[in-house]
Amino acid sequence: MPATPVMTTDLRIQSAYAQCQAISRRHYENFPTASRIVPKDRRKALAAIYAFARAADDFADEPGKGTPEERLQSLANWREHLKECYAKPLEQISHPVFLALGDAVRRYRLSFVNLDNLLRAFERDVQMNRHQNFDSLLSYCTCSANPVGRLVLEMFDYRDAELFALSDFICTGLQLTNFWQDVSIDLERDRVYVPLDDLERFGLSLSDVERFRSSQVDVKDDRWRRLMSFEVERTGELFERGRVLPERVGREVRRQLRLTLLCGLTILERIRRADYDVFHHRPALKASDFVRLYFRTWMMPRTPFQTRTVARS
Repeated sequence: MPATPVMTTDLRIQSAYAQCQAISRRHYENFPTASRIVPKDRRKALAAIYAFARAADDFADEPGKGTPEERLQSLANWREHLKECYAKPLEQISHPVFLALGDAVRRYRLSFVNLDNLLRAFERDVQMNRHQNFDSLLSYCTCSANPVGRLVLEMFDYRDAELFALSDFICTGLQLTNFWQDVSIDLERDRVYVPLDDLERFGLSLSDVERFRSSQVDVKDDRWRRLMSFEVERTGELFERGRVLPERVGREVRRQLRLTLLCGLTILERIRRADYDVFHHRPALKASDFVRLYFRTWMMPRTPFQTRTVARS
């Protein structure tokens, strides 16, 4: 019998990227929306990052993945793969996710710390299912959300600390927006991202939130509406603080960042329109929304910050 041909490293890399893209397509809503309007090569890199994070998220959060100790061990093993992805030649990397990620790391000089911080967030998910205060939630976002924005900037060779800070505002806002729209879904997994101090501040308890989730009628409790209004407004303030970011980068990534920002702001507005009842009216974006918002990215005014020189390393 003829010997089975051995794939070259280049063919293996192409196959690895294809597998990562297939993973991203299976999780359409969670895959970064604006990634579809970036150049194809960088879209592939985003898919590799997503596949890396998707698997880690499953280790941390999916039913049937074992005890907390076993989940943490799975994440520790995933971290070892990540380290090898940076240390080994691509020819020696067998796992398709890390082969694709390793290629993206080398092409775009992606920082290890950002990918490692994503794993730290998933480890926190195993160890913590409540946040006492907003500072705890912001600390979580530092690892769970902010690294993604920084990786996107690195992919376009932006490594300026001020741009990273602006990106952090937007990414933290996106993560918080996701928490507010998914209160009911998270509660099913015994996760509560609404800070416990805020619940108490508005006269609510966890049992109240559970009752809202199980209720068959719209939530009309004014305490909940005032709480969600409070969370939505301060999330919107984070978006406002990062709003100039798209105008400080080049055209190759500007529309992606504008679309990302518009998607977050639109979800917040839909939470308001639902009178903050995210239990029975989960706000979400449809394909038609993405198209409409994409066209809005062409009409957003350019600000004076546009002309600011961006320092690159």
